[in-house]
Amino acid sequence: MSDYKAPLRDMRFVLNEVFQVSRLWAQMPRLAEVIDEDTAAAILEEAGKITGEVIAPLNRPSDEQGCTWSPDTVNAPQGFAQAYQAFAEGGWVGVGGDPHYGGMGMPKAISAQVEEMVNAASLSFGLYPMLTAGACLSINAHASEELKAAYLPNMYAGTWTGSMCLTEAHAGTDLGMIRTRAEPQADGSYKLSGSKIFITGGEQDLTENIIHLVLARLPDAPAGPKGISLFLVPKVLVNADGSLGERNALSCGSIEHKMGIKASATCVMNFDGATGWIVDAPNKGLAAMFTMMNYERLGVGIQGLAQGERSYQNALAYAQDRIQSRAPTGAQNKDKAADPIIVHPDVRRMLLTMKALNEGGRAFSSYVALQLDTAKYSEDATARNRAQELVALLTPVAKAFLTDMGLETTLHGQMVFGGHGYIREWGQEQLVRDVRITQIYEGTNGIQSLDLAGRKIVGSGGALYRLFASQIREFTANASAELGEFTKPLNAAVDVLDELTDWLLDRAQHNPNEVGAASVEYLHVFGYTAYAYMWAQMAGAALVADSSDDFYTSKLATARFYFARLLPRIHSLSASAKAGSDCLFALQADQF
Repeated sequence: MSDYKAPLRDMRFVLNEVFQVSRLWAQMPRLAEVIDEDTAAAILEEAGKITGEVIAPLNRPSDEQGCTWSPDTVNAPQGFAQAYQAFAEGGWVGVGGDPHYGGMGMPKAISAQVEEMVNAASLSFGLYPMLTAGACLSINAHASEELKAAYLPNMYAGTWTGSMCLTEAHAGTDLGMIRTRAEPQADGSYKLSGSKIFITGGEQDLTENIIHLVLARLPDAPAGPKGISLFLVPKVLVNADGSLGERNALSCGSIEHKMGIKASATCVMNFDGATGWIVDAPNKGLAAMFTMMNYERLGVGIQGLAQGERSYQNALAYAQDRIQSRAPTGAQNKDKAADPIIVHPDVRRMLLTMKALNEGGRAFSSYVALQLDTAKYSEDATARNRAQELVALLTPVAKAFLTDMGLETTLHGQMVFGGHGYIREWGQEQLVRDVRITQIYEGTNGIQSLDLAGRKIVGSGGALYRLFASQIREFTANASAELGEFTKPLNAAVDVLDELTDWLLDRAQHNPNEVGAASVEYLHVFGYTAYAYMWAQMAGAALVADSSDDFYTSKLATARFYFARLLPRIHSLSASAKAGSDCLFALQADQF
């Protein structure tokens, strides 16, 4: 496996040249105080160093070793504790955290790039700070001032980590079925009892405390999702002076033996009258948890992108070095027995597909991050509302499409390696195993597609879609004639998506199965069109840059590849979606 090198040049290009983020930050006083282009560059440079030099070398050996369970703790692989300490001491856990409680206060557009680097270096490692950052978001947005002051500083500092405890053996997507109970106590605390499964970082030996956010029911709670509350439950109780006290009444019953992310502790957590405190109000738990989950869903999408980037870097290095056969046009390296496999058309197809999907995904994830920043920091109410609506629309696309494309790029990378891609020592098969979970957790991609098609498109009567489509139309209308080779096919793609959206809105009125039957294909048509919008903007930035710079000529060539070879996928996907739901229900359940 090649050494991981953070794609800093491309990150700077997306932020500075495509989206011109410094102009946006200057219009938001709270961000203008903490970030500018030079500060952003310095942060990304340092993040590239620690991820490439400290975390990335642990990826393969930690996969081989995995986590080990004992009745008292879960041991992370060798080197993880030291790497996590270095990561925490650099302030990286709190990079996007509230400065009032010790966070850096960086915008999501910056923390998103850091997340990509960490997860490309090691997805298993990246899960620990990711869950902590997400837990901090929910606590900061919904907990009392007392809880925030008691817990956030140590969490942002990386001294304590966080987890979210949602899933139960019988309740996954349908959280309204959870059975964990919370009994109120005279002192205002609660005693929680129940069992949770699939809890990332539920137990580990990296930090001295773990702060669990646990969904549970109060005794008088109404049935279903409206009766769920959220509780903060520390592994070790915290004394009034901030020191650690007794171990709480909770334990890790076992860890899962997984297909991938083996260095991430995935735990069964048992709460046996554990002491906790309510976050927000009774029966408001799902709303409080979704503050965390919406950020996490973009974060999971970035995980898919990160694995694709690592796969591309490995495959490119291999393709330039491995010699097999001669180029179709004749020998390229006549002094060697064969040519490097990068001369072969199919290898180039795979490499360019990976490059185009990765760079399009980086631009798209950054675009969504900018909407989150605008919704949070803008002083313009109209801009905030528009950004919030775009976040609602694009979050399921970011989670599902980025991770679906992440699997495709890791599979292409594995194929470039041929037989060596199937062998553990080369590292490619680990990327395939690791990235697979990103399509499953934080809501499967089928659920994300249903959220997009059902709640966001049909639920808004198409209004949210029209908001995004009008932005693309405005961009193409104002683009230069020189950009026409990209804006014309982009407009055509929006025409296809317009038609498919109208079809979905119409069919949903007559048959409730149509939305679910078309949703996955609809999301993919949406995703490829959104990437085309990103690629047109990147091409525009490259066209006005230094034409003698290989970076920009490469960017334009990749943009042309995307429009020629990948965007046309929308036509078959649209046809598949319009085939309707009848064929899915032609069989009775006992006929399968």
